Amino acid sequence: MARIAVIGAGMGAMATAARLAVAGHRVTVYERGTTYGGAVGRYEREGFAFDTGPGLLHLPAVYRDLFVKTGKRPLETCVDMAQADPAVRHVLPHHGVDVALPGASRGGVAAALDGAFGQGAGERWNAVLGRARDAWDATRRPLLEEPLPADRRALAADPYPALRRSGLLRRRPPTLAEVADRELGGGLGELLAGRVRAYGIDPGRAPGSAAVLPYMEQTFGSWYVRGGMRALATAVHERCRERKVEFVFGAEVREVRTAGGRAAGLLLADGSEVAADSVVCGIDPRLLPAASLPWPREAVPARGPDLPSRIGLFLALRGARPPGTVHRTLVHSPGLDVTVLRPDDPATRPDADHEAVTVTAVCGTGGTAAVPPHRLLELAGQAVPGLRERLLWHEAHTPADIEAATGAPGGAVPAPALAGDGGRLLYPANTTAVPGLYLAGGWAHPGGGLAHAGMTGALVAGLIVEGAEFRGSQ
Repeated sequence: MARIAVIGAGMGAMATAARLAVAGHRVTVYERGTTYGGAVGRYEREGFAFDTGPGLLHLPAVYRDLFVKTGKRPLETCVDMAQADPAVRHVLPHHGVDVALPGASRGGVAAALDGAFGQGAGERWNAVLGRARDAWDATRRPLLEEPLPADRRALAADPYPALRRSGLLRRRPPTLAEVADRELGGGLGELLAGRVRAYGIDPGRAPGSAAVLPYMEQTFGSWYVRGGMRALATAVHERCRERKVEFVFGAEVREVRTAGGRAAGLLLADGSEVAADSVVCGIDPRLLPAASLPWPREAVPARGPDLPSRIGLFLALRGARPPGTVHRTLVHSPGLDVTVLRPDDPATRPDADHEAVTVTAVCGTGGTAAVPPHRLLELAGQAVPGLRERLLWHEAHTPADIEAATGAPGGAVPAPALAGDGGRLLYPANTTAVPGLYLAGGWAHPGGGLAHAGMTGALVAGLIVEGAEFRGSQ
């Protein structure tokens, strides 16, 4: 039985802790805040409740696998999870388009797009996602299910099999924006670009492989946990406790201690020392002091200073949620897209005569001046008829609030890793040049998002339990 110290109680850190505890290790989680879940929080006021982080789960199989591997009770007995259908509604005011796309139905999506954009639109859309499927098949294991290889050339090249129609595209792989423009065009291309922007990824700079993100949504669906996504964090925390994982809250880590050339424990801010055989860093490793240990270059995320954050508005509305309301709406607007979430969940509202709505937009880290609340309300009104008349109050959720919850500088929110672009959209490996120190959570391979962070649990646990021979989940 080894002693494992885990820094942070985010989703990836807890997923790692639960798997390590099942393997027989003694695991203790040290969290600087007062609760678990990281960005997966909940805001409550006057009987209304809102998710402060992700509002939907993609690739639910990641958490199903976690619960199967760590106990007798499967995920579905721990949370009430339902697939959103329609999966998403797109509102494009500048194109005069308002279309809802069904969940996990290739034919249904094609029919809806034909009706909105004209005959043949659905076929073009499915052709693009078919090429995205090829990219998914080519990189799924090395990008999501296996430790990051030392030789990353296979992930540096863009796997998206683009149609090459011009000299420009013969010289270099296309960006996602070029894929959207050349293979879809007009408002249909905007659907693809907007879906990728919602992840905090710039289509003008991202490789064509970013098309795997809408492909995953359409193929595996979008899922909501009744009671809010915080209920998923609670279920993972409870599973950790069932497996005898210990949690110490209010425990800020000052240093990762080393001895004999490997990680040997932690020094906490209160001066106490923690001995450990291995350390799992479940937070952005840049948050640890530079003097903490001799950081190898590959242990620090290579992302630039333009990391995305989120700004949100929690809206308390009078009046019942209309029947047939779509759970998620994307309102596309030049320079700013907003996502409007309207869950049909009694746990989010004081009674049936009110509705709780969450509006979010991607913004830069550190500030909200570029996205004023009145602009979010204006765009949200495209998705919620009579919004101004129904509004009781609204509360802003800013990058500063995200920073307070997660510690990420400026409230940065990591996006999923992508293949292509020379490997610049990858995250650091789960192992480091310091033996016994591992990286988990959204700031490590394979990147951000609920599902991707959860995948780090299987990767880090496999590396600790099986060692260098571990080749990935089966």
